[in-house]
Amino acid sequence: MNKTDRMLAIVMELQRYGMRRAEDLAAQFETSVRTIYRDVQALSEAGVPIVGAPGMGYSLMEGYFLPPISFTAEEAVALLVGADFVHMLLDAEYGAKAHHAQQKIEAILTKPVQEEASRVRSAIRLLHERMAGTTVLEKERLEPLRHAILQKHSVHFHYSKSLTEPEDSRHSVRTVDPYGLVFTQAAWMLVAFCHERQAIRYFRLSRMRELMVLEQTFEIQPGFDLHARKVMDDRDIVVRMRFDASAGEHVQETGNFYMESLEPDESGWLATLRVRRIEELLQWTLSWGAAVEVLEPESLRERLREEIKKMQKRY
Repeated sequence: MNKTDRMLAIVMELQRYGMRRAEDLAAQFETSVRTIYRDVQALSEAGVPIVGAPGMGYSLMEGYFLPPISFTAEEAVALLVGADFVHMLLDAEYGAKAHHAQQKIEAILTKPVQEEASRVRSAIRLLHERMAGTTVLEKERLEPLRHAILQKHSVHFHYSKSLTEPEDSRHSVRTVDPYGLVFTQAAWMLVAFCHERQAIRYFRLSRMRELMVLEQTFEIQPGFDLHARKVMDDRDIVVRMRFDASAGEHVQETGNFYMESLEPDESGWLATLRVRRIEELLQWTLSWGAAVEVLEPESLRERLREEIKKMQKRY
C-alpha cells in the first residue's frame, strides 16, 4: 500500500471507529509506528482535523466526514449485501476487494445510519446452496481466467463432460480464447472460442482440470458482445412427473438443478424439468420411491423399469 492510499485508509479508520492508537494502525497497515506518526502529521498539514489524546490515540474532530457521501440505511444494506455476494461467488482477489469496499462504505455512514444498517443486515443471511468443494474448484479457476480474459491470452485445459456422456467422448483437451465469464444455472461458465471446434463454446469451470494460461495472445471476433449473447442451453428433453401431495413440500425445499416448474394439481404436485439426457434424472427420481410417477417421456419410464429390475435382483 502506497503512502496516499494508507493516509486515506487512516482517515477512514478514524471515521469508522472514532479512536485508534498509532500501534494498532501500524499493525493493521503493516508499517512502523514512526511511519504512522509521519502520516498523521502530513494529514494534519493537509487540513484534516486529527486530534491526538496521550495514551488513547487519534480521532477526527467531530463533524468531519470524508468523502461527502450519504446513504440511507436501505442503500447501505444493498451495497453491503452486494459485496457479500461478490465475496461468495468470485475468487479470493475479488473477495478481498469486496471486504475492503464494505469497510469503506461503513466508514462513511453516520452513526444512526450505521446502526440501522447493521440491524437490517443482521436479519439477512446468505447461504451458498451448492457443494463447498465445487465452489472451491471454481474459485481457483476464476482468477487466472479473469486475467487471461483481460490480457487476451489463450488457455489450455483438460475438460470432463457429464458422466451421462458416452465413455469414449467424456474427456477432451481444449485450447481456447477466453471471451468472458457467465454465472448461470448456479454455475460459472467460460464463454470462449474453441480452437478445436472453430466456434464459440461454453465450458463449466467445475469440469476443468490442469488449467494453463498460455503466452499466445488472441483478438476477439468482430461483433462479439457478451452481454447481448444468449446463454446456450441444450437441455431439449422435457420431463414431466407427478409427486404425491405429501412429498410436495419436501420437493420444494430440496429442489433440483433441472427443474423449471412445480405446481399443485388435483392429484399432488406436477413438476416440469428439462435435461440433455434422461440419465441425468435417473438416480434423483429413484430416490423418491413410490412418491413420484414419471408421466413422460416414455424413455425415462422404461429406463426406470430396467433399473428397478436390477435392484430387485440384488434384494
